[in-house]
Amino acid sequence: MTTTYIVVTAVAAFMVGFSALSIFIKAPWVTQPLTEYGVPTTWWTWLGLAKAAGAAGLVVGLWVPAIGLAAGIGVILYFTGAVITVIRARQYPHVAWPLMYAAPAVAALILA
Repeated sequence: MTTTYIVVTAVAAFMVGFSALSIFIKAPWVTQPLTEYGVPTTWWTWLGLAKAAGAAGLVVGLWVPAIGLAAGIGVILYFTGAVITVIRARQYPHVAWPLMYAAPAVAALILA
């Protein structure tokens, strides 16, 4: 395990965890776009829990690689779904946001 891998994984976990917290506190910069994309409010808690689980899994993965691998794949799939949702809502300028959150998880999987 290299220092680069640890740092990139920590950054990925922090970013995904921040994204989860943003949903839990219903931050306007998150809830307004979700509403525009047509994501039902009943899904928001589940989406936040999925992100929180992904962030926790990335951290645990530093000691248990199989969990880190599963969490990394889950985070990437989650944000792939987010990209699809943004595209379906025709909010093309917003596509960069989910990609920005997915990028460190992709990098962590590559470094693993």
